Amino acid sequence: MPPLPTIDKAAVLRTPEARFAAIADFPYTPRYVDLDGLRVAYIDEGPRDAAPILLMHGEPTWSYLYRKMIPGLVAAGHRVIAPDLVGFGRSDKPTRKSDFSYHHHVQWMAAWMEALDLQHATLFCQDWGSLIGLRLVTHSPQRFDRVCLANGGLPTGAQGAAPQAFKLWRAFARFSPWFPIGRIVNSGCANTLSPAEIAAYNAPFPSSRYEVAARLFPSFVPTEPHDPERARNEQAWEVLKQWHKPFLTLFSSRDPVTRGGDKIFLKLVPGTANQPHAVTRGAGHFLQEDKGPELAQALVDWIAATPTLPRQP
Repeated sequence: MPPLPTIDKAAVLRTPEARFAAIADFPYTPRYVDLDGLRVAYIDEGPRDAAPILLMHGEPTWSYLYRKMIPGLVAAGHRVIAPDLVGFGRSDKPTRKSDFSYHHHVQWMAAWMEALDLQHATLFCQDWGSLIGLRLVTHSPQRFDRVCLANGGLPTGAQGAAPQAFKLWRAFARFSPWFPIGRIVNSGCANTLSPAEIAAYNAPFPSSRYEVAARLFPSFVPTEPHDPERARNEQAWEVLKQWHKPFLTLFSSRDPVTRGGDKIFLKLVPGTANQPHAVTRGAGHFLQEDKGPELAQALVDWIAATPTLPRQP
């Protein structure tokens, strides 16, 4: 198992399960991996012997984001695994700011991935799910057969100024005394979420003490050349530049933060060649909310057209 961050375990919160009891449209049994006393939650649906599709959520969501994609993927015979990042969903929530960093999140999720021993995985990642998920791929490329990137990226801090929309979001997360997570997710969708859906996004966060990770994540995105994760992300890019396995981009048309971010991957990642890349029309930043069933079908078709690779020794 990779080394784990040293954190103050006495300052870790766990959302009461009762907070999730009223969520009617996410009927999946949570499972857990213990990482030296820190509990990471995930769902695992579909046949155990099928190659897994790993669905990585971002900020400030949790695996609930994928509820519109999971049924179609499972119906097609796939195993579907969707974790909650540390600080989100049913996963434990450190409350000390110093316990969080981009690197710590990669370490936690790499350890979680190795605990499950994922093999022949297809990664679908969006937002922070890509900043962490692509690092998992480049950390253990032998575990992955395919990558699908949607509304995300792998910034190094040396790739130019961040979009203005992201700068405004980062400032809001840092300074606003009001941080209504469900309404924030709603603002990133082209379609309006129902009150019940907004409540489901609020469920993991009974009070502001549980929101530390959600508040901090925007500040961890590398946007300056001196960022502490620049070197590691540049190393990850070197792996991606040699990635010849299938790599698909499915960005959406109405995301002011990541729109156009697929271009660098299409230019530098060999595995993007001859793939059925598409722009998802009528979808916002959280395209899983706006076009979940369509995305699931696109994944099913793509996986069927790109056969699973022999397992490497």
